[in-house]
Amino acid sequence: MQMDAKGVSKGKWLFHEEFDRTAEYLSDHKKILGFNPFCYSVEDTNIENVYRWHFRVTDPQNNPLEIIFFVEQIDELLVELPEDMECTDPDELTDEMIRLYTVGKRIHWKHYPVTSRIADPDKYLFEGKAFGKLEMHRVENKTRVHFDLKIDVRFVLYPAFRIVPNKILRSMTNSAMSLIMQTATKMMFNGISKDFKKIQHL
Repeated sequence: MQMDAKGVSKGKWLFHEEFDRTAEYLSDHKKILGFNPFCYSVEDTNIENVYRWHFRVTDPQNNPLEIIFFVEQIDELLVELPEDMECTDPDELTDEMIRLYTVGKRIHWKHYPVTSRIADPDKYLFEGKAFGKLEMHRVENKTRVHFDLKIDVRFVLYPAFRIVPNKILRSMTNSAMSLIMQTATKMMFNGISKDFKKIQHL
């Protein structure tokens, strides 16, 4: 019997560091996911801006579960021009205009479908889908950061869990998944904070 487990993790932080350095650091998701205790590896693929996230957790029977995500990263600069400056086509923005009027950056992560088979429940290997965003906004000489990540993983249930009504089991599973993700996110940002003067959880 299979079941989809969904987890959500959110958080807001204020980095006491100027925007350019913060944005450059957090744009390297290989680096920041390295602080996630459940992230085993992040690898490039042969597709531009698509990565293979490999997470490793332990199930209730102490079996190591391997979860693979294929994720596309899309970077978006947030630019606000003065009211007296007209520009209807983003391609017309010069490098200087972008440098002067960038107020933030938004990183999108979305599931990238692959044709090859990934899941192999007999080997405790499962495929997950990840969707999220990381927003960074310039606040004087600091940077406000908003992290939002949702994942969806299809598991195979052990016989002992099949006696629990589906609705109750799904609620329990989703709550546990979100709790694990929220804890991992907190640990990840605690690790990141060691490379900055100060990070304030909002």
